[in-house]
Amino acid sequence: MTKYGSFPGTRPRRLRTSPVMRRMVAETRLHPADFILPAFIREGVSEPVPIAAMPGVVQHTRDSLKKAALEAVQAGISGIMLFGVPEEAKKDALGTPGTDPDGILQVAIRDVRAEVGDDLLVMSDLCLDETTDHGHCGVLDAEGRVDNDATLERYAEMAQVQADAGAHVVGPSGMMDGQIGVIRDALDQIGREDVAILAYTVKYSSAFFGPFREAIASSLKGDRKTYQQDPANWRESLRELSLDLEEGADMVMVKPAGPYLDILARVADSVDVPVVAYQISGEYSMVEAAAEKGWVDRDQAIFETLTGIKRAGARNILTYWATEVARKLH
Repeated sequence: MTKYGSFPGTRPRRLRTSPVMRRMVAETRLHPADFILPAFIREGVSEPVPIAAMPGVVQHTRDSLKKAALEAVQAGISGIMLFGVPEEAKKDALGTPGTDPDGILQVAIRDVRAEVGDDLLVMSDLCLDETTDHGHCGVLDAEGRVDNDATLERYAEMAQVQADAGAHVVGPSGMMDGQIGVIRDALDQIGREDVAILAYTVKYSSAFFGPFREAIASSLKGDRKTYQQDPANWRESLRELSLDLEEGADMVMVKPAGPYLDILARVADSVDVPVVAYQISGEYSMVEAAAEKGWVDRDQAIFETLTGIKRAGARNILTYWATEVARKLH
């Protein structure tokens, strides 16, 4: 008691007095099942290739990818999102490796399914940017612009070959208008009604994608501002959300995560389907770089960023730390 009477009578600090107390009253909890591991598979390499801009992340060989998938199962995470990196000579204007049953992504899907079966959700990136010689997420017209409707035809083919390879979930990330409806129809036409669609519903044209371009050996020149969203806007996110749900999305994503927690919260408050957030390459690399300099506590920063994403409303999180964090949670 102070000389001013009994105040403060209510002391919120009482609920912060020890680790056990703080754990008991925590409003947000991370669990291994929250996480999905993004992973890159590169064609034509005999050893994993470190990604300089993403310390600790590699472009996998087929064997190292299978090992990573098994480690993910053992850690208890829910899924692995696969990105294929074909040999440069195989890229073309149409992104042919993306629809070739023997393309590196389809090979990787089959490998991982054979290794882990249904113990891990095998998810596939459904986009053309990794496989085109121009690096855009779609087919270009005579003026060099991304042709939305021609691209949808390619996405339909990609969905079918990825499903045939064994994908549990496809993740259309190209931000083409109408992509979810076309992909759903394409899957249903070949009897793949059980393959789920994780829609990249809110995907901003972000500087934080930078390290990812190295990870997929991108051929992009220019930018993707005509199809990815303007960081200044939030209302169009809800419009995209409404359209994707009408077209049959089973889950929706916000990407990037950290710079757009306000958007994530709005989306999570608006829907009754699972909401996923992607903690992207730039978010990962900034923490790793600052930790390497000794400017932040690495583990604390990792857990703080992930807790913030979960608190904002994400049911699941794609993060390059997925397996590591899941092990620590155990």
